[in-house]
This record gives sequence, C-alpha cells and structure tokens, in this order.
Amino acid sequence: MEPSRRRRNGGMAAHCPQVTEIEAKSILRKQKKVESWFVSRYGMNLYRGCSHNCAYCDGRAEKYQVEGEFGRDVAVKKNAIEVLQRELDPQRRRKPLKRGFVFVGGGVCDSYQAIELRYESTRQALELIARYDLPVHMLTKSTQIERDFELLRRIHDRSRAIISMSFSSADDAISAHFEPGASRPSHRLKTLAKFKKAGFPIGMYLMPALPFITDSPAKIAETVQSAKDIGIDFIIFGGLTLKAGRQQHHFYAVLRDYDASLIPKYEDIYSSNPWGEARKDYYYSIQNTFAEIASSLQIPVRIPPFIWHDFVDETDRVVIILEHIDYLLKLKKRTSSYGYAVYSISQVQEPLQNVRQQLHNMKGIGPSTARLICEILDTGSSAFYEWLLLGKKPLQK
Repeated sequence: MEPSRRRRNGGMAAHCPQVTEIEAKSILRKQKKVESWFVSRYGMNLYRGCSHNCAYCDGRAEKYQVEGEFGRDVAVKKNAIEVLQRELDPQRRRKPLKRGFVFVGGGVCDSYQAIELRYESTRQALELIARYDLPVHMLTKSTQIERDFELLRRIHDRSRAIISMSFSSADDAISAHFEPGASRPSHRLKTLAKFKKAGFPIGMYLMPALPFITDSPAKIAETVQSAKDIGIDFIIFGGLTLKAGRQQHHFYAVLRDYDASLIPKYEDIYSSNPWGEARKDYYYSIQNTFAEIASSLQIPVRIPPFIWHDFVDETDRVVIILEHIDYLLKLKKRTSSYGYAVYSISQVQEPLQNVRQQLHNMKGIGPSTARLICEILDTGSSAFYEWLLLGKKPLQK
C-alpha cells in the first residue's frame, strides 16, 4: 500500500465517511472513580465510529455495539451540544459537578476525525467547557486539533488543558498501512511540539505496540526518543488487544496484506484469551522493554502530578497516586496491595480527612497503606510515589 496514494492533508486518508445523524440522551459520562490513566473524572464521545480506520481499533469489537461498517460509517450525535449544555449548567443540576478533568477522546471515535470539520461538535463542546472553567485532557491522532489551538489555550490559561496523541510507532510507512485515516506520526509529533512550545503539558499514548512490527527494542526506542526530542511530559504504554470476532478478523486481513508470515505468530500469542489479551510472558516482556527505555531517558510512564495535582480533589488525588504506585511496583516485578485499597477509598462519600483515623479499618488498607494515604492528605503527594515515578530520592524510608 503506497502512503502517497492513501494520504493527503497532513496524512489523513482521502475518503469521505458515511454519516448518520442520531439523537443522544446523554453526552457527559461520569466515571465511577477517577481514571488514573487519563486523570479524568468525566469523558465524552461526540461521535460513534471513526474514519481513521485504524486496523487494530478495539472499537471495532462487537462488545461496543457500533453499528455499520467500522472505519467508514460514523454516527453524529446531532443534539450533543444541547445535551452537554444541560449537563454542565450548574443551574440545571441537582448536585454540582465533582472537580476534575473532562477527557475528550474515546475508544469508539476520534474527536478530530474528518467529520469534525463539518459538524464542529468538538469545538462547540470545548466552548462550553471553557465557559464553565473545566480542565480537559485531549487525546487524538489528528493534527486537526491545531484548529482549536487558541480555544485550548484559553482553557489552559484559566484551568488546564493536557494535549495527548496516540501512536503505535513513529514510523510513517507503518502508520500508512495500519492507520490509513490518521495523521502521519511525524506530523503528530510536530503538532505536539507546537503545543509544548506554547506551554501546554503534552503526552504520548504509545498504544498499541503491534507485535513483531512496532514492539522491538529498536522500534520502541525510536518512538520514545522521538517523543523525548520534543519535550514530552509522559508516555503511557500498552499492548494490542485482539478480540475474537469483527476486530480480529479485520486486523488479520490488514496484517495479511502487510506480512502474511506474521499471522501464525499472532495466533500463538492471542490463542485463547477471552478478552483479547496477549500471553502474559509476551506482554511483560514488551512492558519491561518500554520501561527500561523510558527510564533511561527519564520520561515518566504515568501522568506526573505537577500536571494534575491542583485540579482534582483529595480523594481523587489519593486514588490516582495509589493506582500509579500499584502499576509502578508491578512494573518492577514487586507485589502490591495498593490497588486493593483504591476500591475502599473510592467508596468514601465524605472528605478523607474526616475518616483518616478509620483508614486502617477499611478493607484492603493496612497500616503502611494508611500511613501513605495520610502523607498524601498532609502533603499532597508521597515521597515513595515520586521516587517510583520521577526517580526523586525518598525523604524517608
């Protein structure tokens, strides 16, 4: 497949999506607890379906119930802005919105896919977010986000705007085959660099790494170095999930055109997992490879607290830090019970300061975890956490 035949306008495919207009009952999605991967409390999908047509997209799987031909058909929620206005307006809410980031991106769409140029749903949603002084975290594969540069700067100046882009690698040729409708990786990097220069925090979601294609130490190092070169603030890494059914069938068809000899290797590592996950030994191997490379370049592998610390409440701050510690310890092949504590903390309906003396009685919270939580409540962070994430020397044992 020749990239020059598939690309124009910054690398996006030259085809028009088939559009259906639908009515939405709700737009703003409140998480049951803060999402530590994105440090977001809310999310939204303004479209269903995505014309980027990435071969590996999890949104193609049947469980997400996206109607039509995924990659071609896109549903536009024509009343999205009216509904969102109602959901954000404090005068029309029984309870005020909990403080936190709104995540604009999603697993079943890209907010800056081609149809956004016509409908401008994302732009109008950001106008509302700006009106109510909410912080946002943007995730896209499209350089079209630059259209909203000034609007995002207004949001960032008044609260905070995190600008992230997702990659499977920094290789334009590989992207042309597996991400035909997305902007080229080299162009995405330039877009991120523009936002960084203007003072925005920027992140890379290096996911999914494609087995035997973009997951080698050399390929991962190339991508991570390209992010380091533009001053990336963090990189979140993940492997490919390949669910049986529509997603796997489509991906294998695209993979066969790329290199048919890889099919048996994929069938080996994705042989029996009902959630489409790769064999654990494979996944741990690529995770460790990435972690070593990121560490050598001093790049955080979770969103560092200087970006989000002042825009979440104390409960969400504790949850994010505990989940980050849990991930970072397991990355070092150490056992961790911090993840178990998160559920108990997220169920507390009053300020944690009010129940700090009862923490050790909660399920999953032992004396050491209780002490760490109290440290976060007192200081806003944890020396142990900052050592794990940022390499800072702990102030205490």
